[in-house]
Amino acid sequence: MDTGGSGVAHMLSPNGWWLVTAPVDLRCGMDRLLVHVREVLHRDPGDGGAYVFHNRAASRIKLLCCDAQGTWLAVRRLQQGRFIWPGEGESVWTMSAEQFDWLCAGVDWRRLSDKKGLALRV
Repeated sequence: MDTGGSGVAHMLSPNGWWLVTAPVDLRCGMDRLLVHVREVLHRDPGDGGAYVFHNRAASRIKLLCCDAQGTWLAVRRLQQGRFIWPGEGESVWTMSAEQFDWLCAGVDWRRLSDKKGLALRV
């Protein structure tokens, strides 16, 4: 069964995908990331959205998602290259599940955004 790039988008059912533009220290765990969503992004981490964080080198990402049963925390590291990230002009971007799969594969997901207008600055 082919689940696409990362497969995570098919395992979770978030009501939105939020790409956090400023890098964070990924040594922190889910509790610190939950506080970051609440205090820095001014969003409710329990809103059903999936929040994607990256380190300064853009070589690793962490996905944080809360649902009715608990909290997901997933980590992804590319074997080579970097994740494609937007500039720091906005604090968070929204993206589709397909764009998230492209991001996880190391593909420039913004190309899809430019053609279809799917990614939005928030």
